Amino acid sequence: MPVVQRSEFTLALSQIASERGVDPDVVLDTIKRSIFAAYKKDNEVPEEEEENYDVSLNESTGETRILHNGKDVTPPGFGRIAAQTAKQVLLQQIREREKDAVFAEYSKRIATVVTAHILRFQGPNIIVDIGRTEAIIPPDQKIPNEQYFLNKKIAVYIVDINEDEETSRRNIIVSRSHPGLIEGLLKREVPEVSSGNVVVKNTVREPGSRAKVAVYSEQTGIDPVGSCVGQKGVRIQAVIDALDGLEKIDVIQWNKDPEKYIAYALSPAKEVTVKANVEEKIARVQAPREELPLVIGRDGQNVRLASKLTGYNIDVEGDEEVKAEAAEIAKETDKTNDPEETEEKADSTPESEVEAKVDEGTSKDPSPESSTQDDTSSETLVKDDKK
Repeated sequence: MPVVQRSEFTLALSQIASERGVDPDVVLDTIKRSIFAAYKKDNEVPEEEEENYDVSLNESTGETRILHNGKDVTPPGFGRIAAQTAKQVLLQQIREREKDAVFAEYSKRIATVVTAHILRFQGPNIIVDIGRTEAIIPPDQKIPNEQYFLNKKIAVYIVDINEDEETSRRNIIVSRSHPGLIEGLLKREVPEVSSGNVVVKNTVREPGSRAKVAVYSEQTGIDPVGSCVGQKGVRIQAVIDALDGLEKIDVIQWNKDPEKYIAYALSPAKEVTVKANVEEKIARVQAPREELPLVIGRDGQNVRLASKLTGYNIDVEGDEEVKAEAAEIAKETDKTNDPEETEEKADSTPESEVEAKVDEGTSKDPSPESSTQDDTSSETLVKDDKK
């Protein structure tokens, strides 16, 4: 059987199609269209006559001819010009196909977390490298109090792929403030979450300040809160570190009983009594006077996040003077736990005393219902924004 020797043109065509993931017929069609475009550039072709023109391309040799009603009208020396034009158009088409393939890949990864590093700043936007392409962090997707600098490595949540109406350019939008970022980080750090044995029911955030995560498991013998927190808090601390250490995260156990769920959501407060109206989605909470600062939190943050997490409008009952006093206590308590407020005190504390405090703090086991990276919240009563 005779061996068929393939020409350089055929080999080049196959190589381009294979490397770029483009069908050989698409490459040939692109070459033909680009050659005819080059012909029209130097030769007047009436629009109504274009249908009568044809491009003949020998797939073995790469020889090209222009035919008009079956007659060869190829200009002398046209081959070199056609080859240059075809090359430019072909490369452009291949780049477009590659972009389509990249966007198709990342469209399947929407609502997932990827690692990125900062490339440059473009006005209020941050341009990051996410692997095969670039993405944008718009101003409303930043953590307000986070510092951004070139080459900083960060975890981001893929929100969407949109198209700029003015430039028709597609952009991948990623976020540092989306609640899904915490869920994705938990899947990275907690095997029970990634395997589905522990389910993240809901996550709410006030980016750069505090977050609450409700978790649940139907598997016997699995503590969902303990799984997410980890031994001595190592797992949840890894999530906090990925957020630049700016957010305190409360991990609480989801419960189908709304009163228990709301009580857990008000963590770190413990001794609370909840009466829930399921139809009106209103919950009335009573707590001892000494627990009110924890229930309310700084500027109402704790009760506000608990309300968003559970979907109930939470009203903390009590005398207005008592609640106002609790709010002031919450603010003062929170200041003592603020790293910036305590930085000078920490610098002057003997090393042995610091180590003793760390050992004392990490020796406590997290509560089965809830766990928080801070034993105190700060805040004044603010009813749910939805009310």
